[in-house]
Amino acid sequence: MSTFFRGWLAAGLVTGLTLGASAQDKKPDKLDTAQQADIKALVELTDEAATGKAAAPGLPVKWEQNHFIKSQEDKTYVPFTVAIEPGGITGPTPVGVYLRVTKRGELPQAGPAEPVAQDPKKKKDDKDKNGSMQSDSRHQYAFEDAYFFDVSPAPAGQPVRIRRAFAVRPGDYDVYVAVKEAAAAGATTTPKSGVAKQELTVPSLDGSELTTSSVIVAEKVDVLQTGVPTERQAENPYTFGAMKIVPSQTNKFAKKDDLNVIFWIYGASPDPATKKPNVTVDYTFNQKTGDAEKYFNKTEPQVMNAETLPPQFDLAAGHQLPGSLAVPLASFPEGDYHLAVKVTDKVSGKTVARDVTFSVAAQ
Repeated sequence: MSTFFRGWLAAGLVTGLTLGASAQDKKPDKLDTAQQADIKALVELTDEAATGKAAAPGLPVKWEQNHFIKSQEDKTYVPFTVAIEPGGITGPTPVGVYLRVTKRGELPQAGPAEPVAQDPKKKKDDKDKNGSMQSDSRHQYAFEDAYFFDVSPAPAGQPVRIRRAFAVRPGDYDVYVAVKEAAAAGATTTPKSGVAKQELTVPSLDGSELTTSSVIVAEKVDVLQTGVPTERQAENPYTFGAMKIVPSQTNKFAKKDDLNVIFWIYGASPDPATKKPNVTVDYTFNQKTGDAEKYFNKTEPQVMNAETLPPQFDLAAGHQLPGSLAVPLASFPEGDYHLAVKVTDKVSGKTVARDVTFSVAAQ
């Protein structure tokens, strides 16, 4: 068993993920005038994108990647990354970000383009079911939220990356992420803005069949001393319990690096005798040469059963079964690789396969 897998278990048992109003970067009881104006502009920009109107040149915002992970209430948690291309932001800048998730092809609804942040003091049962923003007359989308925070320019040649998340039920969606620079007092230039649109088909991860979350290839993984406070979750969408993941954007590594792979297994059947799952995960590495590939090596099977799982592990309580791998790449020749992941449920006899591609360079 890898030391990383042991770290997963030591970090605590992860149950279903939630995302709501308390996850905003800044959650004032009432938006100030400038924030209200920024949200209105961002909503209008998103409306234009949804109706096919070409946006004026501004911030070059691009969707980079996303992952699908089981959440609560039969929803799927979708952490994602958008990038503002190099040179888009050249100095420390406060920005507003507006996130909207709609059913595929859904057009903007009539109503004031001024959604307001939900009162974080509201009781949980009173929260809007579809997202964390609401207004009296505006249509409620599958998910809608706004965030305000400061960004700094990235190193030369690198994009500025923004990571956030939403949770929705399975289905086909259009996701819009609009970004706008805040207007500086006394500024003579117009703040730049931009919007990215991405079509997503969100899968069901309800556990009725053996399946997995997306496989996350990590650039870095940290085990925190304590979990992230609820009010900081929005800016840390890849933090799960005490595990903080920085996803790789390129899956390109140097020989001095480790390959870290993280995912969750759903729908495993409990063993009638132990009440625990009995699952093995096999990891096989193949080196790619053109259109062909040949076997390189494999790890020992990762075993998750009554002997390796914590005594308190309980599928019925919503505990999630993690799969993970941490492999030093020093022995890997430079080149491109295919990692085949095979999950076997020894109780039901079912299997599921996942694939990861990555490359190794000298530096």
